[in-house]
Amino acid sequence: MRLLLVEDDARIALPTARALTDAGHQVDTQSDGVRGLDAARTGGYDALLLDVMLPGYSGFEVARRLRAEQHPVPIVFLTARDALHDRVEGLDLGGDAYLTKPFELPELLATLRAIVRRSETARSAQVAFVDGRGLLDARHRQVWWEGESVGLTAREYALLETLVLTQGRWFTRDELLSRVWGPQFGGEGRVVDVYISYLRRKLSPEALLSSRGLGYRLP
Repeated sequence: MRLLLVEDDARIALPTARALTDAGHQVDTQSDGVRGLDAARTGGYDALLLDVMLPGYSGFEVARRLRAEQHPVPIVFLTARDALHDRVEGLDLGGDAYLTKPFELPELLATLRAIVRRSETARSAQVAFVDGRGLLDARHRQVWWEGESVGLTAREYALLETLVLTQGRWFTRDELLSRVWGPQFGGEGRVVDVYISYLRRKLSPEALLSSRGLGYRLP
């Protein structure tokens, strides 16, 4: 899994990130709510591990803003606040799980597996796009266009899936670059234009809209 850990206490963040990495996961870290929200918005994460008491935005505020934007990333709150009303608030704001500190690594790993399974199940249905001319099966990573199977590379598929699962939203080059290629990618934004042209060639020229200053989206 690719995880984003937002935790301002280095005594917790460093060993937690190290343990998750040792367990085979890719972990990015942020130490305040503002940067954590910005990182989460870029997408590409299987789950967000979120402390509640953070500088900038609180963990609850980060979750509230993400859910208001209909961002689907699963959220696990990691916090010392164990009062019932805190747990209820966290879950009502869109959290998928609430673990109180100190927590054990096996419990955290099991929680992550469970919420990611639920997220994958929710995404398993086939999604139509461009007035039903296209069909994307997120679970099996397959695409059809006008009834014919379309062979896409892994990068082409990831780009199309991002646009299909957020139909109607404009994405700038930088946003797509961060979501599909990852925030550490050192290449130029023009690579997005190249892959958009690949998709248009394999689907249809009108399957993907572009607008100067706004970016790309589906019709």
